[in-house]
Amino acid sequence: MDTIDRKILHLLQRNARMPLKYLANKVFLSSPAVSARIDRLEKNGFITGYHASVNPESLGYHITAFINMALDPKQKPTFYPFVESCPNVLECNCVTGAYSMLMKVCFPNTMELDAFIGQLQKFGNTETQIVFSTPVPTRGIDIGLSDTAVSEKNVI
Repeated sequence: MDTIDRKILHLLQRNARMPLKYLANKVFLSSPAVSARIDRLEKNGFITGYHASVNPESLGYHITAFINMALDPKQKPTFYPFVESCPNVLECNCVTGAYSMLMKVCFPNTMELDAFIGQLQKFGNTETQIVFSTPVPTRGIDIGLSDTAVSEKNVI
């Protein structure tokens, strides 16, 4: 991966629908060259997908929470399929510390969150934090470009 690939990744993280022509202009290559680089970045696993960011509240999901759970490792074969099948689980991570699992969830209300926590407690003890605000929303990975290489002013 070279500096041009890093610039392309930086720009696509800001806006995955950025036109090839615009990307090509920003990295000083032709559109076909940029397209080939994007294909290579996808094939090599640097780009794993393209997603739309949505506002959960506008869809009626007013409660975002983080749930820590102490899971007995023997229960992983049962727990993993369960949690993967739950559409309200936005993210589930196996972590270090007093709790072995950390989940980010989104629910319309606290009653539904409470019911879900009840289901989780079959697998282990939980501790839940409800999100009041998100001063830094989910964002892309800093891929090591200097601020002058690709400034925010240059992005659509």
